[in-house]
Amino acid sequence: MRKFVTIIAIAALVGAGAWFAFTPKPDAPAVTFQTLDGNNIAMESLKGKAVLVKFWATSCVTCVQQMPDTESYYETYHPQGLEVIAVAMSYDPIEYVKQFTTSRALPFTVATDSDGSVAKGFGDVKLTPIAFVIDRDGKILKRYLGNYDKLDMKKTIESALAS
Repeated sequence: MRKFVTIIAIAALVGAGAWFAFTPKPDAPAVTFQTLDGNNIAMESLKGKAVLVKFWATSCVTCVQQMPDTESYYETYHPQGLEVIAVAMSYDPIEYVKQFTTSRALPFTVATDSDGSVAKGFGDVKLTPIAFVIDRDGKILKRYLGNYDKLDMKKTIESALAS
């Protein structure tokens, strides 16, 4: 009986892996990010680059704890074509976002989402942190909610860069 259960479990895992491997990845939404310096970046303009879009807030403890990791991903993978856009939630006061960004000298793009349209475009994001890894073809490879496995994040970023 134990052997039968093991065989069924292995078959289920293989089937699930095949399903995920062949399921089409969704397109990144056609949103426009407004950066802290007032520039606009259309998601469409980022095709050809891997992108990490990270929704965060200055009041989110986990978001703040993850910022050094986000900086590390940027510094490691930007030369290979990774762009990072940290999207501050609509409820986060712009002064707090600017102060946080300046005090930590964040090397990547920080955007505001004052009207919530970017969060809505990414599936009506309400909780933070949420990160989306997007490949060079503009397909969302994976969504991360809350704390995540750092090794898995690196592998997903590397997969996005390899596409």
